[in-house]
Amino acid sequence: MGPLEWGLLILLSFLWGGSFNLIQLALRELPPFTLVCLRMIITTTALVAVTMALGHSLAQPWRVWRSFAIMGLLNSLVPHSLNAWGQTQITSGLAAVLNASAPMFTVIFAHYFLRDERMSALKIAGVLTGIAGVAVIIGPSALQGIRPALLGELALVLAAMSMAMAGVFGRSLKEVPPLLSATGQAAWTTLFLLPLALLTDHPWQLPMPGVVTWLAVAGIALGGTALGYTIYYRLLATSGATNLLLVTFLNPVTALLLGTFFLAEIIEPRQVAGMALIAIGLAAIDGRIIAWIGTRLPGARAG
Repeated sequence: MGPLEWGLLILLSFLWGGSFNLIQLALRELPPFTLVCLRMIITTTALVAVTMALGHSLAQPWRVWRSFAIMGLLNSLVPHSLNAWGQTQITSGLAAVLNASAPMFTVIFAHYFLRDERMSALKIAGVLTGIAGVAVIIGPSALQGIRPALLGELALVLAAMSMAMAGVFGRSLKEVPPLLSATGQAAWTTLFLLPLALLTDHPWQLPMPGVVTWLAVAGIALGGTALGYTIYYRLLATSGATNLLLVTFLNPVTALLLGTFFLAEIIEPRQVAGMALIAIGLAAIDGRIIAWIGTRLPGARAG
């Protein structure tokens, strides 16, 4: 991963990290399936418009659209729905912690299904260190009184596993333009979600949401999903599944930084310690910094 990839990864973490708070806000007036369906309708409309404006053709072979459908299930329908429902049972902070387990599953899945992303002790150590850092940032308060919401916690873990599988499967689309992949995935997800929302939530019977809720939905759709998944596919093609899922480590960090700058929240020492652990975990998985240190150790060049 070069400077551009790291920059895109950090931008993606701001888009996705901020989505946790926006989802929590929108869930005050919208049920989960309706929220996710509105999110994907807006996302699909925006992506189709941009795709056509840039001259990309949506007339792709069936095998490509079939891959879009699988990615829509693994990377949007399942994780978005489980995340939204899970956040009705647990806090957004705890959701971010559980979401950070995705890289751990990605390392495992990539080892068995991708020949160029084999598991190593360093990757495993980096993933575990990163997860520990996220847990330190959130702190023990997020875990108090949450245990009765076990189903909500399991929903977030299953969402993380689905994202991990999507990251591995998505490598098959690395020859497809990132914007087109994001558009195809969003279109399939909308088709899957629309009947679910109609059958389960009966949205026509719901009161009209307020302006704040609509703004939250638009922010999730246009920033966290439309732009976010365009960056996602770009990174997936250039950096690999394991490196891409590092964004789940950064999501709680970006949420913390956004709260500090815009809500005047104070960074606590444990949060600084957590960010340090995340940095160590990222360095371990990326490998280059540790390799550079190794070349500078006494006797390294002689060996």
